[in-house]
Amino acid sequence: MASSAIFNFLPSSSLSSLSFRNSRTQTPNFYKPLIVKASTSVDYSSSSLAGTSTKNNNWVWKYKDNSVNIYYEEHHKGSDEPCKNILMIPTISDVSTVEEWRSVAKDIAGRNGKVNYRTTIVDWPGLGYSDRPKLDYNADVMEKFLVDFINAPDSPVNNSDKDLVVFGGGHAATLAVRAAKKGLVKPTAIASIAPTWAGPLPIVFGRDSSMETRYGFLRGTLRAPAVGWMMYNVLVSNEKSITSQYKSHVYADPEKVTPYIIESRFALTKRQGARYVPAAFLTGLLDPVKSREEFVQLFAELEGKIPCLVLATEGSPKRSKAEMEALKEAKGVSKYVEVPGALLPQEECPEIVAEQLNEFLQEIYEL
Repeated sequence: MASSAIFNFLPSSSLSSLSFRNSRTQTPNFYKPLIVKASTSVDYSSSSLAGTSTKNNNWVWKYKDNSVNIYYEEHHKGSDEPCKNILMIPTISDVSTVEEWRSVAKDIAGRNGKVNYRTTIVDWPGLGYSDRPKLDYNADVMEKFLVDFINAPDSPVNNSDKDLVVFGGGHAATLAVRAAKKGLVKPTAIASIAPTWAGPLPIVFGRDSSMETRYGFLRGTLRAPAVGWMMYNVLVSNEKSITSQYKSHVYADPEKVTPYIIESRFALTKRQGARYVPAAFLTGLLDPVKSREEFVQLFAELEGKIPCLVLATEGSPKRSKAEMEALKEAKGVSKYVEVPGALLPQEECPEIVAEQLNEFLQEIYEL
């Protein structure tokens, strides 16, 4: 999300030669791709929503010699009735947080219907309110965390019937699909919201050897003591930069970017160790795949195995939107819906996103 600010730190000679490029319930009808456009109006009857109970806690992730406190939230009606588990994973970015899913989590958990849901939102290691140790973050590390969080015996989302639906945004969605394709996790279904696969710099500048060298230099500088914090403060950790990101491409409607959002995200960038994951994300180390072909093939591997909803967005940056549109008629995508918003529709348009996700859940569990 901070790529525009970084252009000034890359050698000018690299800019002239760049080629800018676009960035287990059986449901028989799920494997016939369905393409729809979401309605922008949502009508809630007075009895459709109930109050929810919220619990926040920490789960300890054991990774190599590290014990990492992972922040998560649970939302449910507070009754003793059986619930289906839903895991919501924030979009990976320099200001990633559980807050982006909170409204949707409460909405779905509070709905009255044939099935009750417990929604769990988890912050990635190195982001949000989780610990931020100085790990060598890459896509494999993030995938390892996701697999461990889902499968660990003491995981908040582990249950006896192994029934779990995963909702993920951006890179998080693609990492979940990648883990499912490998058989490392076995969710009942996956919803990919504004899915992406290329970090802010690679999607604009490409990945040839000269650019990879520059990315490595930038990454090393951001991780270094003293000078790393100085560069991080210029590129990411300032309210002007965050406001510019949100108004230019994170949200489609700049008027929805409130002072609270900016203050909240700015505070996250000041947490100890805040720069390590952004250093990896900005320079492409967290990219789950290296090409659009690999991206599409990941979803194709779900064909006939796991129902998969894709929520693309009308207002995404053109390169990111092109990657989403590549999934429109792709194998493995059970349903493709276009909703308002840009890169964070679950926060910008929570009612519409919640409605589409609820329809998806009904198609899985209530038919």
